[in-house]
Amino acid sequence: MYILGDIGNTDTKLFLVSARNKIIKKINFPSKELNQKKLDKYISLLKPNYERINKILFCSVVPKSFDLIKKFLSKKTKINCYEVKNLDIKSLIKIKVNYKQVGSDRITNAISLMNNKNNFIILDFGTATTFDVLIKDTYSGGVIAPGIGLSLAALADKATLIPKINLKMIKNVIGKDTVSAVRSGFFWGYAGLIDNIIYLIKKETRKSFKVIITGGFSNLFKKSIKTKVYHNKDITINGLIEISKLIK
Repeated sequence: MYILGDIGNTDTKLFLVSARNKIIKKINFPSKELNQKKLDKYISLLKPNYERINKILFCSVVPKSFDLIKKFLSKKTKINCYEVKNLDIKSLIKIKVNYKQVGSDRITNAISLMNNKNNFIILDFGTATTFDVLIKDTYSGGVIAPGIGLSLAALADKATLIPKINLKMIKNVIGKDTVSAVRSGFFWGYAGLIDNIIYLIKKETRKSFKVIITGGFSNLFKKSIKTKVYHNKDITINGLIEISKLIK
């Protein structure tokens, strides 16, 4: 069995995966303010049989959380706990960017989809809203825009008269009160941002792409933008499964 994980700025996802690459169990917990006691509690929910674990792999953008989890799991299993960038990823995918500065989660997503036939734009609604460009077997770079949830929280925090708002689909553009005005600005504003960035990527590369969306707000926008998109909530775990084959 394997333990595979995705440590993001907001949430950490842990997966217990069988040797046949079937997900046995999945848990989520907050990435920040993690300590030994909380980690023991969270990982116990995964119910791993530590003696049967033979691979551990994470993609992580929170080094402090990864170091804590690595120390915990390495002690429990007596095997190495790897981060994606510790492995020879360049043997799986060509990378045309500064390798040190691209998140391992974004590389993992690209590896999940990579083939020699199609080009992909991967739109991930995470703490940041990211667009990653995959041209056949080459990761060509991307775009990082402010995350929707983070931006909503920042607006409510800095603007005294704007309350905390849960974003949802809204038909009208012109708001009739503060809440509907903010919802319109974020919903239609991000819909326009998404369509325009995808258009500009296509224009700059002069290529066609399949657009894959994933992450927190992907359900909200999958039918609300002009661009045809494909929803894939398992893109990161599928990439981790593929990369885990590098661990012997």
